[in-house]
Amino acid sequence: MLDRRTHLASPRHRGELARVLEELRSKHEVPSEFPEAAATEAEAAEAGVPRLDLRDIPFVTLDPADSRDLDQAFHIEHTSTGMVLRYAIADLPGFVAPGGAIDLEARRRGQTLYLPDGRVPLHPPVLSEGKASLLPDKDRTAFVWTIPVDQAGAAAIGGAAVPDARVERARIRSRAKLNYVSAQQSIDAGTPHEQIELLREFGLLRIEQEARRGGASLNMADEEIVRDEHGYRIVRSFPLAVEEWNAQLSLLTGMVAARIMLDGGIGILRTMPSPDDEALSEFRSRVAALGKPWPSDVSYGEYLRSVPRDGEHSVAVLHAAASLFRGADYAVFGVPGEDGALIAPPASPNQAAIAAPYAHVTAPLRRLVDRWTLVICEALCAGAETPDWVTQSLADIPSLMRSSSSLAGRLNSAIIDRVEAALLRDRVGEVFSATVLQARESSARVLVEDPPVTANAEFAGVVAGQLISVRVTRADVLTGEIELEAV
Repeated sequence: MLDRRTHLASPRHRGELARVLEELRSKHEVPSEFPEAAATEAEAAEAGVPRLDLRDIPFVTLDPADSRDLDQAFHIEHTSTGMVLRYAIADLPGFVAPGGAIDLEARRRGQTLYLPDGRVPLHPPVLSEGKASLLPDKDRTAFVWTIPVDQAGAAAIGGAAVPDARVERARIRSRAKLNYVSAQQSIDAGTPHEQIELLREFGLLRIEQEARRGGASLNMADEEIVRDEHGYRIVRSFPLAVEEWNAQLSLLTGMVAARIMLDGGIGILRTMPSPDDEALSEFRSRVAALGKPWPSDVSYGEYLRSVPRDGEHSVAVLHAAASLFRGADYAVFGVPGEDGALIAPPASPNQAAIAAPYAHVTAPLRRLVDRWTLVICEALCAGAETPDWVTQSLADIPSLMRSSSSLAGRLNSAIIDRVEAALLRDRVGEVFSATVLQARESSARVLVEDPPVTANAEFAGVVAGQLISVRVTRADVLTGEIELEAV
């Protein structure tokens, strides 16, 4: 696993960076405290108790070690025909009154923002880290998905039905709060928790199914800004295997949810168009220049899975692949549009990277749209009418999610720029090795491994994947601007 860490050595720079981050919050109007009405409403909120009691099922959660906003808990077991996944999702809808103070503030925020100087939650922490969170050894209400798969991991999602898959509101009780690092260590040591061993089996089967349908998970290295007692640093690392298996649970549930909503004639999908011929041709040229040609008889997903994470030019190949899939959006259907007519489902409902229709439905504590999709799917499975508040507000959700995603993207980019500049502030004049990610006519996008920095460099005559040397000539923490020159 690639893991690069660089601390900011100068206390003066740490203080300067802290001020810059605070200024970015102000500039982008990032919310701080919750309005008093929302906080008061959250303190008093209680979810009704459903009739279905599944507290005998030993669910577990799997998240980063320090997480308290636990959206999902799972339980997997073998059956006579394959396996069955029970996936419990936090009952945030049960605590939020439509049109109330929490609802209005959540619509303004759109999603939880993860910033290096503190998290900006979508909902008051008394809910997202308390009453609604699937904390261990606590009775909770949840939307519980039951999804059987056959011995090959297939869930029979195609066609016009999802046999035997359903979601119901129920009482549950998580037995353990597991974390990614210790779970991976237990797998590597051969002493995993029973549910982690079953997760491995289930996840590997689902990854095989992904390959068969032509999907491709682009598991690029994550870039996270971490603040600790030493200051701010950037950690660049690939997801652990256990994280990839865990992600397959959410992917499967999102695919089932999309099929349920398409069959029911109402819902909201997460869409992404397939790359056009020009983008595919450019990608083929770029990876060929890297010495990693994409054979014409090999699918995109199969090709990406063949690229070793730690191989020569792998980072550049994955960077090029990320440019193929753009234009992710949300598509509402089954409710009246501006002209009063019902909005039809998208002509091409597939999420291109997943190679299937897909919906966001597994993170209601941290993402606004999931509150609507959960309620729609539960009503459709119960044969009940979708609540009026859902049908009346569903068409508003795409614009709210676009706005919050745009804010998150701008903030993340601006913050990374400034932390990278801080990493290089005292190293102006030094020379570093770098890999060319993308070559332009007179400049290039390059990746410096240590310290972990991605920046533009002004020079020509290079190709993607080439290893070069660059000198830092300027690094401005206030603006995030970095200037590199060829050596």
